[in-house]
Amino acid sequence: MILITGGLGFIGLHTARRFLDVGEQVVLTQFKVRREPDFIKADIGKRAFIESLDVTSAHDVNAIVRKHKVTGIVHLAVPGLGALTPAEDYRVNVIGFLNVLEAARLFDVRRVSLASSVAVYASLAEGPFREETRVPIHSGNPTETFKKALEILGMHFASRTAVEVIALRIGTPFGPLYHSLAAPTSRIVHAAAKGLPANFSGARGGAPHQEDDTGAFYVKDCATAIQLLQMADSLPDRIFNISSERPLQYREFVDVVKRIVPSAQVDLPPGRGPRYRPNAYLDITRLKQAVGYKPQYTIERAVAEYIEWLRKYPE
Repeated sequence: MILITGGLGFIGLHTARRFLDVGEQVVLTQFKVRREPDFIKADIGKRAFIESLDVTSAHDVNAIVRKHKVTGIVHLAVPGLGALTPAEDYRVNVIGFLNVLEAARLFDVRRVSLASSVAVYASLAEGPFREETRVPIHSGNPTETFKKALEILGMHFASRTAVEVIALRIGTPFGPLYHSLAAPTSRIVHAAAKGLPANFSGARGGAPHQEDDTGAFYVKDCATAIQLLQMADSLPDRIFNISSERPLQYREFVDVVKRIVPSAQVDLPPGRGPRYRPNAYLDITRLKQAVGYKPQYTIERAVAEYIEWLRKYPE
């Protein structure tokens, strides 16, 4: 039984589907929002179980782990950017993760997979970004700050207990159920599916430039990587990048979208944006060597499937 905190979120639901597809059972936690997409609805109450959870409650975390006889944990739960005060941000991120780790220790859970982020590399001047690269203590945003801190705290906890902790430095997945639209790639696909001009107002970093790197990869490939790492018999390392096999510029991404939807209206500034960094992509060599991971979706296949989903289930 795999516990996925934040299991009703974007990555969580696809990860749950992947675990179910390989024969596992899952417990998915929610805090405020409950979603039951068609691709998982038939399993709810049979092999997928939903629990309300505030991760800052040690009692409640322990109760769920005990009740469901959890054997592995994927910790995806995270507060929304800017949703909390600084003190509450600390409490939810740090105390919430501590509660998950301590529940794992108390109930002999073998491995905890922490959702980290490409953001840990945000202060580096250039890539490719590899797990062994030293990252500075200085951090320019809450995600970069907390993911660095939680990786360190998690590895320290593991060094003092029998709980194995791994960090998943996840890139920029796109695909069905991505409601925040913070990443420009999803805005481009949404606009194409709806026959509207792409609108980047409110997007993270504003409108991307044509030669900027997207970091994009399909959420189902992200789910596969998480499942392979969580269920591996043994792992040679403790930190893993999760992303695509090669860099992808926004110009290339838009070209793919226009091949699938010729009428797509996407106008990107030429050249490189002010935040451009050379080779700003995640190297996934370690992931591939550790668990034999290979993305199943080309960008073309991913975009086509995503557009089909959006037309069937408008978001």
